[in-house]
Amino acid sequence: MGIRERLSGNEAVAYALKQINPDVMGAFPITPSTEIPQYFSQYVANGEVDTAFIPVESEHSALSACIGAEAAGARAVTATSSCGLALMWELLYVAASSRLPITLACVNRALSGPININNDHSDSMGARDSGWLQLYAETNQEAYDNMLQAMRIAEHPDVQLPVMVCQDGFITSHAIENIELVETDAVRAFAGQYRPEHSLLGPEPMSVGPYDVPAYYMEHKRHQAQGMINAKRVILDVAREFERMTGRGYGLIETYRMEDAECALVLIGSSAGTAKAAVERLRAAGKRVGLVKIRAFRPFPAEELAAALQNCGAVAVMDKCAGFSAGGGPLFAEVCAALYGAAPRPLLVSYTYGLGGRDVTVDSMERVFGELEETLRSGAAAEPCRWLDVRG
Repeated sequence: MGIRERLSGNEAVAYALKQINPDVMGAFPITPSTEIPQYFSQYVANGEVDTAFIPVESEHSALSACIGAEAAGARAVTATSSCGLALMWELLYVAASSRLPITLACVNRALSGPININNDHSDSMGARDSGWLQLYAETNQEAYDNMLQAMRIAEHPDVQLPVMVCQDGFITSHAIENIELVETDAVRAFAGQYRPEHSLLGPEPMSVGPYDVPAYYMEHKRHQAQGMINAKRVILDVAREFERMTGRGYGLIETYRMEDAECALVLIGSSAGTAKAAVERLRAAGKRVGLVKIRAFRPFPAEELAAALQNCGAVAVMDKCAGFSAGGGPLFAEVCAALYGAAPRPLLVSYTYGLGGRDVTVDSMERVFGELEETLRSGAAAEPCRWLDVRG
């Protein structure tokens, strides 16, 4: 039986970590993820967890502490946002290439500059090719549920990669929603214990992150890439087990009113809720519209996305991150690649929106659908890369 509660997204993630009771947390505060280690430090101080809490002098050091702990055989976690993630950049690659399944709660916030503390996806999208799994949440409930599943996925012997559990800064991290929690005993049983095959404190000598000469480096990267490929299956296996426990089902993507959609949106995160409201309003007016929400951006669900969009005539790909490629944002590039071999292939339009916390409304989403209808009627996207609700 679930426990009904009202929690912010940050508190929900911290509570999930409390229930899991990891071995180590490396922590340095940065808005809007500060509350996660703040709440968790209270659990540590009150004796509610056995975790070694390591307050460090920077985000770089926070991830360094997690790397050392995980390599030693401990289950390690941290949380960060924005420039904090950027300061971890070097270590993101070290953690992934060392096959250390660290869990990082990323509360998405715009990168500087100009300085901005509000939400977009520029931080985690900038790290998209660092070798980390990335799960994104639309709601506080999803942030909690993703955190409960993340360690099982990352620690699977066929994966062994670190994972970011992402949610939108302030929009979900600080907003309070009704949420259903899992009983702690069930969480502990579901998460299990971290038992790495090798560790620095194990009986056999080993090295972690040594210099890799050309004769071996490429093979190690190939094995790392295979872990990401394997993660698609593992994410779905863990999700099925989670659904049996909670009744809440998850996949790599979520489709919404896509059964006969002619026009669709593809997007990530909390904006899906706004888009769903627009879909319902337009459906009531007789429009055949729908959306696809990406839950797992890494590994990217290319085949699943192509199948979901196979009957659409026009698709808007919504990026909460500027690509600066002169060809749309990072999600748009991935969707284009996923649909390259599709026949028939929908007309694709890139939209950059919501940067630095810019509000996106139901009316905004309706305008996108209206422009998609015009694209469908004309048979071509007159302006394939667009910015939504921007002045000038």
